[in-house]
Amino acid sequence: MKTNPLPFCFALTLLCTFACKQPAPPSYTNWAWYLGDEGTNHYTPLTQINKENVQQLQLAWTYHSGDADPQNRSQIQCNPLVIDGRLYGSTPTLKLVALDAATGKELWRFDPFADSAFKAFGMGVNRGLAYWEKGQQARLLYAVGSYLYAVNPQNGQLYPDFGQHGRVDLHEGLGEQFREFFVSANSPGIVYHDLIIMGMRVSEAMGAAPGYIRAYDVKTGERVWTFHTIPRPGEYGYESWPPDAWKSMGGANCWSGFSLDPERGMVFVPTGSASYDFYGGDRHGANLFANCILALDAATGKRIWHFQTVHHDLWDRDLPAPPNLITVNIDGKKVDAVAQITKSGYVFLLDRETGEPLIEVEEVPVPPSTLEGEAAWPTQPIPVAPPPFARHRVHREDLTTRTPEAAAYALDVWTRAREGDPFVPPSEEGTIIFPGFDGGGEWGGAAVDPNGILYVNASEMPWIIEMVPVQSESNGRLATRGRNIFNRNCMSCHGKDLKGASIYTIPSLVNLKSRMDAAGIAAIVKNGRGMMPSFSYLNDEQIEAIAAYLLESDEQLHTGPEEAENSEWKYPYVMTGYKKFIDPDGFPAIKPPWGTLNAIDLNKGEIRWKTVLGDHPGITDEYPHPTGTESYGGPVVTASGLLFIAATLDEKIRAFDCSNGELLWEASLPAAGYATPSVYAIDGRQYLVIACGGGKLGTKSGDAYVAFALPDGS
Repeated sequence: MKTNPLPFCFALTLLCTFACKQPAPPSYTNWAWYLGDEGTNHYTPLTQINKENVQQLQLAWTYHSGDADPQNRSQIQCNPLVIDGRLYGSTPTLKLVALDAATGKELWRFDPFADSAFKAFGMGVNRGLAYWEKGQQARLLYAVGSYLYAVNPQNGQLYPDFGQHGRVDLHEGLGEQFREFFVSANSPGIVYHDLIIMGMRVSEAMGAAPGYIRAYDVKTGERVWTFHTIPRPGEYGYESWPPDAWKSMGGANCWSGFSLDPERGMVFVPTGSASYDFYGGDRHGANLFANCILALDAATGKRIWHFQTVHHDLWDRDLPAPPNLITVNIDGKKVDAVAQITKSGYVFLLDRETGEPLIEVEEVPVPPSTLEGEAAWPTQPIPVAPPPFARHRVHREDLTTRTPEAAAYALDVWTRAREGDPFVPPSEEGTIIFPGFDGGGEWGGAAVDPNGILYVNASEMPWIIEMVPVQSESNGRLATRGRNIFNRNCMSCHGKDLKGASIYTIPSLVNLKSRMDAAGIAAIVKNGRGMMPSFSYLNDEQIEAIAAYLLESDEQLHTGPEEAENSEWKYPYVMTGYKKFIDPDGFPAIKPPWGTLNAIDLNKGEIRWKTVLGDHPGITDEYPHPTGTESYGGPVVTASGLLFIAATLDEKIRAFDCSNGELLWEASLPAAGYATPSVYAIDGRQYLVIACGGGKLGTKSGDAYVAFALPDGS
């Protein structure tokens, strides 16, 4: 019997037609690491958005989390991850959200405070998270306060097999004496194979925990290794501290994040200063491994090399961002390198395998301290090149001329203060620190392209540090004792006048009794709130005394002579507050620029170009525009030669030409973008996303992620 082939052919045709009409699997270009990649280079190979079409960028989507807290100046500092079409980021109240990265639609939300006693209190900020994947398994590693969480990226649920019910307490392993001390992880850890390597933020005053670096198993939460940044007997660097410093000293922590060379199995760790930040009479020595670039074996935590950028730090010169891992061309030879920006505006360029400087670093003599008991280190390391990317000294001709009153005020402060090069020690008369405590370079970090050009934004704001001596012990009434305790533990932030600093998100405590009672004050002091750390090392009586002082109606108590109790403060001096050198109207007391964007050729050790970044919204015609502004958050660079950055207080995001610093595009944001953007692509469409949380520098708080893209079909 002869068969008819037509039905078979017809069916085959239908099958082919149906198969051909099926959509192709979506394609993605991810932003899967904090700050772009393992080397934290803020770089993407995407080129769809370029110099010719960047002016066509338009709003693609906006997501509002709905949990901004303007009263407490909430922020979003998160550089979100974007993986296979999903964006993972944190909200102003530190909830973790997953969004459809093409539309901004919320897919799930995880609240770490849902079952926590700390639900009513902030726990600092979150600048990003880490992602682990093996086969069909994946985990988001996300820190809030002192806890590290393992979250399922598909549904936002905790993995109960990680630590205790899905989280690990970062206090564990520090030592029982530090069990109640403040510990918080603002920046994410970094993943190496099945390890998550973590740093943390600690107090910068008395009662500080040590900043040990720890690695945890990503599946179980078990601690695998620990590196002691304050060495113990027999460990390298022990002699750079007084004997047994590890038992009571704190700081020397990595709060700004890590870089990783997976091929070499090396993790690079930038550390901060030892505590107390501004007086080191009890920690004579160079204080290893504070203020160091540490290269560790990522599998074991063993030290491979270190390079200290500040000896015996007295200026809060933490290394503020992860180093960039790049390849440079030095004298015709390609060398894998580590480039570390600093608050002082220096860039240290080191050989990645040995830690040796690729550009000479000189040990330069610096002034001695005038404070009793202090022993400032006699020299400090300063790179011969490249030149600093921020100004280092306030000369008389740099002082403001905005108004006659502002000029007179600035000249008076400048005349009375100690000033000079970056390492003039803190003093009783006041010392001008320039760049200030927030840089220079800050936690936004630097971007680097494959040609070895580093791009970094700099704040040009001097600060003033003033130390006052601790006086005789006082056992007066409760409120008077509270003033003494406040002066030593709280005055450095809230100031002698209790007015705080709105431009630095430190609230005023003036007339606090109108909005808070003693129990509320005690709870905040004990647990912390927002960026304020916990002061749990104070006992209940001391906290009660602070509350009594802040609720006291007698104005003379708040303006009377300063006293202190030696029995409760072990240092002979205390800092009077984090004070910017600003004029009576709140503007910088120096001439612009107040913020810059810099391109530095690391192959040649020279600045390629410098341009003003941002425009101060309060300035009219006193100075030429743009004036520049302080900035928080960093840049990203694309393979098409564009640099994107928000970061400024004028609430804008901008695009610059990488070759010459020309401004090509800008757009207004719903709140300032004090974060580093992320760049990604979905099905060939390139997106730029920025967290718009505001809340710093006196700007309003926000709750948005905003994404830009070219029009469909472009």
